[in-house]
Amino acid sequence: MDENVPDQVLVKEALAHRDAFALIVARYDTRIRRYVVQLGSLDAETAKDILQETFIKTYLHLNDYDPNLPFSAWLYRIARNETISHFRKQKNRPRTMESETDLEVFGRIADDLDIEREANTAIDREAVRVALDTLDLKYRDVLLLRFFEGKSYDEISDILELPAGTVAVYLHRAKAKLKEKLKRYDEQN
Repeated sequence: MDENVPDQVLVKEALAHRDAFALIVARYDTRIRRYVVQLGSLDAETAKDILQETFIKTYLHLNDYDPNLPFSAWLYRIARNETISHFRKQKNRPRTMESETDLEVFGRIADDLDIEREANTAIDREAVRVALDTLDLKYRDVLLLRFFEGKSYDEISDILELPAGTVAVYLHRAKAKLKEKLKRYDEQN
């Protein structure tokens, strides 16, 4: 099937023919893997394990999916829950990633904060990564979904199971907290 086939059609096919689930995996493997890694700065093996658990859980609960809702939000929610569950088991706090692509996104977050041009030169990507890493999970989550994954407020609302207004508030607060941390970093350096 080609990329233009809606997710709901893929889900219907996967429910009818279990081999068709591979099409869902192929469509979302890279995106969900990136999201899982970004949530917790995971090594490749751990990310692979969480990704596998995510797709197993998705397959097992595919009948529970409501086709009137976005499938990607449902899948991201499963991935998020699996990642958080992993960290609870490990008693390890997730940290953000710093790959080449991620560094570009850190720059976009800094630009979106509306910090003056001069201040932007003082705020390097490492500072954004460190500041983002120190945010509470609820704030880091909305920033990751919005800026790394390009999700809309409604999609973030579905993924995090929060009202859209709460997502907007969290995003506003997250950007303010990030901006405050970056100003402190700038003052110290």
